[in-house]
Amino acid sequence: MPQPSVCTLVIHAFDGSRQPLTAGVEPLFTIHDGNQRQVYREFAKSSSLRLTDLPFFDNFGDNYTVVAWAPGFEQAGFTPVPVRPNIPGQVDIMLLKQSATFNFNQARWDLLDRNAPDAKALLAAGAASDEEAQNRYADLRENRGPTLACFFNLTTAMSQIHLPSGSPMDYLKELIWDDMAPDRFFAWADPKLADQVRLAARQGAFSPEIGTALFHPGATSSFKQVQFGEANVQLTFHENDKKTVDGQDCIKVEPDMDYFKDLAAHALLEVLHNKAVGTLTDPRQVYVLRWIAGRQAGVPAFNPPFTIS
Repeated sequence: MPQPSVCTLVIHAFDGSRQPLTAGVEPLFTIHDGNQRQVYREFAKSSSLRLTDLPFFDNFGDNYTVVAWAPGFEQAGFTPVPVRPNIPGQVDIMLLKQSATFNFNQARWDLLDRNAPDAKALLAAGAASDEEAQNRYADLRENRGPTLACFFNLTTAMSQIHLPSGSPMDYLKELIWDDMAPDRFFAWADPKLADQVRLAARQGAFSPEIGTALFHPGATSSFKQVQFGEANVQLTFHENDKKTVDGQDCIKVEPDMDYFKDLAAHALLEVLHNKAVGTLTDPRQVYVLRWIAGRQAGVPAFNPPFTIS
């Protein structure tokens, strides 16, 4: 039987509320094959596009790149999207409105028990009373949107990481509130978390970072999740910084999420760029990249208790 020479690619475009683009928005889809040749560039009449006649090469040329954009929206894309004649390629892309802002309607204190219980427990830890915890959180929610978005990006992603025993969230005991930022936070954690992550690294779920102290001053070790192409959680340990929390001896841990999986790309395109222009890793972009990566990997939905709309 002759080998089929065409394949199918299905694209769905969503907005920052994790819903399909609304009627009337016409996204521009640009597609390149694995040979870096543009094979399609057209506006679509809806949020979805199905192409059934893309070239099939039976080699690396079948790893397609999809980029989407719409007027008033920021550009986004994903690569690689592999295709086979009998297995259509599929990719979900999230486009943020250029004017979009954080929407924390689902992150009210009274809703967190349902929408993010592990995150709420961490937010409440160390407060003298529930009233103090609510007031502290209200200030964060009302005045530090990017920092709160970063916190929810990280806690949502960490709750989906399966360590040999539990998830990273099970080991976090108390936030270090003064050190919360739009690109990371610090917390006191059970030292067993470091042991669990090292064991997970031996099992191939994390990769140890070389030159940890260069990127994270004072750190003793750091490990990056390797599940996705972008937006993997990185857990950095400051094991010389210690505190007793509710009778538990703890070490400092620094969770963050990088745009890039590759260390060289992270150093050149993210760390050095941020230092040069005085910016931090953007929680908006982390939200988009982690959502797209999760959709492509077929893992449980990345649904932090906020949207960008």
